[in-house]
Amino acid sequence: MITDIHTHGIGGFDTRSTDAEHLLRIADIHGSCGVDEIILTVYPATIKVMRENLAVIKLAMGLQQSAAARPRPSSPASINDREESLGPARIAGIHLEGPFLNPSMCGSLNAMVLIEPHERNFDELVEGFEDIIRIMTIAPELAGANRVIKRAAEKGIISSMGHSNATFQETDAGHKAGATGITHLFNAMRPYHHREPGIAGYGLLNPDIYIEVIADPFHLHPETLELIFRTKNHDRIIIVSDSVKETAPSTIIAGLAGIKDGHGRLLGGAAPVTRAIADLSDRFGPETLAKCISDNPERYLSA
Repeated sequence: MITDIHTHGIGGFDTRSTDAEHLLRIADIHGSCGVDEIILTVYPATIKVMRENLAVIKLAMGLQQSAAARPRPSSPASINDREESLGPARIAGIHLEGPFLNPSMCGSLNAMVLIEPHERNFDELVEGFEDIIRIMTIAPELAGANRVIKRAAEKGIISSMGHSNATFQETDAGHKAGATGITHLFNAMRPYHHREPGIAGYGLLNPDIYIEVIADPFHLHPETLELIFRTKNHDRIIIVSDSVKETAPSTIIAGLAGIKDGHGRLLGGAAPVTRAIADLSDRFGPETLAKCISDNPERYLSA
């Protein structure tokens, strides 16, 4: 079961759409790339807008479940039916990337909509969607973050630490409060320093915490990927696409310059997770990499 726990969109569609059919197209395109399951990731916005996004995803999940029993052709009638014949990736829930993030580490996200992690804000955001929200990215150094992490755990929502300027100690406090993951290691977070290893150092060294890795050569230098795979226990590495609307399903990573906004900032990942695996197998081994998109995310989501 190949799973991508962090995808905002792909092939011209993303989770900011008000049309559930657009979200089903995201699932179709990921499926055509060999991905079995996706966690649709919602951008930070006002609570009102994020709840609107959540409602559309919930509708899309219902539509997909209703269609699951329909008979599918055993082979494509034409090349245009190829995606249909492979079947869509199952939408297995939602990843909230915000709004409880550090504005100083917003990356390409909108810093203007980020808010403090108060429990009342959290409750207002997730009410009625607790059954489908699987992951929430939160900056652990923010005042009130650890209380929200504990509250999320009570509702069965995984807290992943990211978009953060947290020190090593602050990250440890977040982990002790219940956070079990770190979102796209090294990206949009305090850099590693020899006197303050910070959240990135914590992710590498703590044997229990899971780390997301955007395994393209734009978000992480190839030798940084080498550092991760040499340092981190392999059963806690989860390769994610962090794909966005602009991500092309047929992307060949080596032929791109990365996906950037008008200010030259990197947006999401350049390819689906299966493409990253194909490009990295010679370096890290196909069995190891296969675990990073199958066994590891499954264990993370079910813990």
